Amino acid sequence: MTCKVKICGITNLNDALQAVAAGADALGFVFYRPSPRYVEPVVVANIIAALPPFVTTVGLFVNEPAESIDHILRQTGLDLIQFHGDEEEPFCRQFSRPYIKALRVDGAQQSQQDVASLAASYASARGILLDTYRAGVPGGTGEVFDWALVPENTANIILAGGLDPSNVAMAVRNVSPYSVDVSGGVEASHGVKDAAKVSKFIVAAKTACDI
Repeated sequence: MTCKVKICGITNLNDALQAVAAGADALGFVFYRPSPRYVEPVVVANIIAALPPFVTTVGLFVNEPAESIDHILRQTGLDLIQFHGDEEEPFCRQFSRPYIKALRVDGAQQSQQDVASLAASYASARGILLDTYRAGVPGGTGEVFDWALVPENTANIILAGGLDPSNVAMAVRNVSPYSVDVSGGVEASHGVKDAAKVSKFIVAAKTACDI
């Protein structure tokens, strides 16, 4: 099965349409205000309204109050929620959308079994996104973690953390994730995508699945 690709940190319609044209399966929108990739819900609503069919739209939240999440879901029409903070499973599954849970992998403190056990505690999640741990940073570190820590069952694993056009093929061949997720690795600047990098990333990821 071809590896799915999510392009995260979309902030404008041009980047969204270019990513879709390049073959992106999903687009991510960051609703975490401290992030340089934060985007207002009204902007996301307008982007989603202009997208073609069969593109999954994902909203990224970090310890956001439930009332705020509900409001943004109604305002934007997002397909999927990505929880990237300390949210526990009962909180994640209370909304009217499927969700994925991001887990930060710390090679100095965790084993493969630890990561697998934590992933299993979110049994209701549609997928588990694995990102690199850095103290005080919920994600988007641009750093790769040790892929040997990825659980053996990768059927619902979304691999993130320091991926870019130069290493995503190796990541796919080594891990065999369901999907890969990239933001900073395909940017021209914070919040602005580089169309050539996006295209190279998607081609590399999808081609690696077929080798």
